[in-house]
Amino acid sequence: MAIGVILRALKRRIDPNPKSQIFSLASASRSVSTLVLAEHEGGAVKAPSISAVEAAKSLGDDNSISLLLAGSGSSLSEAAAHAASCHPSVSQVLVADSDKFAHPLAESWAKLVHLVQQKGSYSHVIATSSSFGKNILPRAAALLDVSPITDVIEISSSHLFVRPIYAGNALCTVKYTGGGPCLLTIRSTSFPVSPLLADSKSNEAPISQIDLSTFGEDSIGNSRFVKVTSQDSERPDLANANVVVTGGRGLKNAENFKMIEKLAEKLGAAVGATRAAVDSGFVPNDLQVGQTGKIVAPELYIAFGVSGAIQHLAGMKDSKVIVAVNKDADAPIFQVADYGLVGDLFEVIPELLEKLPEKK
Repeated sequence: MAIGVILRALKRRIDPNPKSQIFSLASASRSVSTLVLAEHEGGAVKAPSISAVEAAKSLGDDNSISLLLAGSGSSLSEAAAHAASCHPSVSQVLVADSDKFAHPLAESWAKLVHLVQQKGSYSHVIATSSSFGKNILPRAAALLDVSPITDVIEISSSHLFVRPIYAGNALCTVKYTGGGPCLLTIRSTSFPVSPLLADSKSNEAPISQIDLSTFGEDSIGNSRFVKVTSQDSERPDLANANVVVTGGRGLKNAENFKMIEKLAEKLGAAVGATRAAVDSGFVPNDLQVGQTGKIVAPELYIAFGVSGAIQHLAGMKDSKVIVAVNKDADAPIFQVADYGLVGDLFEVIPELLEKLPEKK
């Protein structure tokens, strides 16, 4: 009976078109123009950066949006071509092609933003609340002598923003009164791009090369790129997955956590973990979901042995459907779950694995 409830949750269809958001657009003293810092990989702009364009669209109807890419080689050229048609609101694509940007170091990127802002005089600069945006924007704000507004989840007007505080238990409305450009990091899950828009081919925006002749050799400063490591996996990326299966301290050890991975493989889902599971060494910290980990908002979020600490809830409570399995009937996770099952995960997961069909 209980397993049947979870299986019905797995079959539930979610409306792919997010509810339209209505924003009150205040009249600005000058025209709105936005520079979006775009992260790219494998010759394509990453989905969160396209969500940043969607957020920029909310700043005003007459907003001119420029997408800034930096890097070198053929991958950058491919990403620029993708950026030109990734969203119909993009007015132009600015490309900084140099070996100095072969890796997204904060020092070189911040000086690039400062250079582009001096030439373009943008009213807003937007990046995502990812490691990419959090690394660059504060340093760029320091160079521009302005105070950034971070982790924005709603844009009420061109200078009025909403952001979560106290681990997401309260929302704070912030008004920007600075004289310089308004710098924002946005939570990409709060500005979803319509699937129809993502699949459509919009008119290509013009691509312009940035003049880097004044970009000094000391732009990187004392920082040097050492290496990047990543785990090879066929599972979808945690931050952008439609289905996420998360395990907590209740799994007891790393060997038991493999049950979560097997279930994720059957569902074609990403694997997540609580901070307690990460700190206990069950999985690496790049799988952590929560205030100090990754913010996710999948169509389906399944939590096994997760108590529901407020820091974890801050990273997943915007999920469309939440399913929780915990033997403690008073676990806080049940307060946000759409479907809850009080039971032993060591009985529930094997039964699910047995009844779910193999992934085709």
